[in-house]
Amino acid sequence: MEVFLLAEIKTNHMATVKVKVRASTIPTKEGTVFYQVIHNRMARQINPGYKLYPHEWDTANAKIVFPPGTGNGRRNYLVSLKSALAEDVRRFKGIISRFERAARNYTAEEVAECFLASADTGGFMSFGRELVGQLKQIGRTRTAERYTTVLNSFGRFRGEKDVPLDEVESNLMVEYEIFLHANDACPNTSSYYMRGLRAIYNRAVEKELTGQRSPFKHVYTGIDKTVKRAVPLKIIRQIKELDLTLFPVMDFARDIFMFSFYTRGMSFVDMAYLKKKDLQNGILSYRRQKTGQLLFIKWERPMQDIVDKYDTGGSPYLLPIIKNVDTDERRQYKNAAHQVNEKLKKLGEKLGLAIPLTSYVARHAWASIAKSKNVPLATISEALGHDSEKTTRIYLASLDTSAVDKANSQILKSL
Repeated sequence: MEVFLLAEIKTNHMATVKVKVRASTIPTKEGTVFYQVIHNRMARQINPGYKLYPHEWDTANAKIVFPPGTGNGRRNYLVSLKSALAEDVRRFKGIISRFERAARNYTAEEVAECFLASADTGGFMSFGRELVGQLKQIGRTRTAERYTTVLNSFGRFRGEKDVPLDEVESNLMVEYEIFLHANDACPNTSSYYMRGLRAIYNRAVEKELTGQRSPFKHVYTGIDKTVKRAVPLKIIRQIKELDLTLFPVMDFARDIFMFSFYTRGMSFVDMAYLKKKDLQNGILSYRRQKTGQLLFIKWERPMQDIVDKYDTGGSPYLLPIIKNVDTDERRQYKNAAHQVNEKLKKLGEKLGLAIPLTSYVARHAWASIAKSKNVPLATISEALGHDSEKTTRIYLASLDTSAVDKANSQILKSL
């Protein structure tokens, strides 16, 4: 399916540029935005690397829309994407105008090459860092941070010397993998860096700045099974029943952990951005910051008990994680996440746990306990808001959300 995102640009010589989105074959995933240059019945496509969900585009009114429940991070992305698309369209108009003023025949391929040439960055690392800047500009902060970490590591390996895009090949990545292992990187850490570099490289290939040489075919890019991070129900019960009255900061960390467990393993960032208006008629609705997927949770008494415990008067947020809307909200959430996990780690040590206790353990624990109670895998996937388990998506398309709420009620009653 292709949906027009912006009106086409026409010139006297019939050169046309259209901005389109190609929907993903998986309904819950973002579609791919691309430009189509048409001239003299010849078409050329350019992929700028932008993504958009079909429900974020209003075909009738030809504009990007903000569906109910859109999180702050996603909203910032959509606002920035509108600006980015408008800027690219402006560049296309300028290129076509220059060709027309030259009063000569030109092709769609030449228009596309001129557009891409203006974004050419030369080396691999310089391209990656420009990509980071673009991602920040369009609100993809988390991806930008990940690419920055990866590029910094690769830069240390290269002695900060860039490498031409055409010289990014298999032997180089094998050498980088050896460098990582020599610096005590475990296979999963090495894979994290390789997958990040691969994503950057593939962007360069999409922009046709280099050919596809498959430089990552001989390095590890999988994910090994890690040390189990789930804890059993009796540990969850112990955490819940701890008397932390004299330790308010640790008490707050415990409450956030339990709130995550109560809400089917909600991630910290999603808890941070929950707003009071997201709770309506006994249903909490939110859109995952990571995937954009909209989830609904039946509001249970233990959730309300935690909310009632803290004064959030004057704040639009449900939980006291982001406390000042006039300052950098993302920085507040990241600082809070660091503090909460630091306190949870100490709490875990106090309980003698064999694994570090973090807010993410609540998510693993919910899924593990649900599985032990024979909750179907499809229901667990729906509850966690997964979008990468293709085998379970077949079931999720028609899954009744009441099954998820029933599973959550069953688990909470076990406490």
